[in-house]
Amino acid sequence: MTELGLTLPPAPKPLAAYVPAVRAGNLVFTAGQIPTVAGELKYKGKVGQDLSKEEAYEAARVCTLNALAAIKGVIGDLDKIVQVAKVVAFVNSAPGFTAQPGVANGASELLGQIFGDAGKHARSAVACNELPIDAAVEVELTVLVRD
Repeated sequence: MTELGLTLPPAPKPLAAYVPAVRAGNLVFTAGQIPTVAGELKYKGKVGQDLSKEEAYEAARVCTLNALAAIKGVIGDLDKIVQVAKVVAFVNSAPGFTAQPGVANGASELLGQIFGDAGKHARSAVACNELPIDAAVEVELTVLVRD
């Protein structure tokens, strides 16, 4: 991550009654992470209306860094990640906006840059008419880890 000029943020605080990530055996599941930076929502509104696809792509990257921070909070060291298994990206979409896969590429491409082949994953990119606190994007990760 250092070579990419990326800094992992502190693990995000939940907005409600849940935890940011849970380990079940050798899998870690994150809660949906929104594009907050230092506790502030950085990307807000509907993609295709309030934000461009390119801005939403960047939002997905921020969400992914937050998800990795949540995972690190559970396992202590991201070097324990063996494989990114699944990415789910929810996009707060304006009517007629259908480029959710391009937005989700923000998460997918970042994971590939960080983890190489271990960053290849299954994925869903879903359009939503609303997301919590009007976030533009929300990303969940499932990763396989070693002890």
